[in-house]
Amino acid sequence: MTDLTDAQLLFLTAAGQREPTLLVPPPKTFKGNKATATRVLNSLMKRGLAAERPAEEGEPLWREDDEQRLTLALTAAGRKAVGLEEATPAAATKKAAKATKAAKAEPTPPSERAVAKKGTKLALLSDLLRRKGGATIEEAVKATGWQPHSIRGAISGALKKKLGLAVASEPVEGRGRVYRIAARA
Repeated sequence: MTDLTDAQLLFLTAAGQREPTLLVPPPKTFKGNKATATRVLNSLMKRGLAAERPAEEGEPLWREDDEQRLTLALTAAGRKAVGLEEATPAAATKKAAKATKAAKAEPTPPSERAVAKKGTKLALLSDLLRRKGGATIEEAVKATGWQPHSIRGAISGALKKKLGLAVASEPVEGRGRVYRIAARA
């Protein structure tokens, strides 16, 4: 499933980290409104990655009708899309509990987070900062066509906060302040 949108991937990944693997409520990092979330979830059901099932006591609701309360869970195809293996229920529960505990202890490594889409200006900025010599704001402005404040915002918002990359900067004589994506230890 390589043609999933960022929002679809966000919902699927969040559900894969929960036990049970429910798609509701929306992930905290989802910035859309309720209508947008509904469209994303409906598209996942249409693709067979999510399905309604009766909600158990205490589970969040997807919707309610006259006869039953329903929640929205990953299907086998949805579990496969986020890299969860099919296992026995007991083993899956133990594995999920262990993963949840580990996820609370450590932040998600950048290799498991979303990456900038190829061919975008954000991907270009990321590539510039990965170079051995890094890049100055002025060099990034020339390459992307963005304003300097937009470059700084993309570095602190998209690269650091959303993608979890460690971006370091230092003054370099003759060039000015140079930004680099630092190697993780």
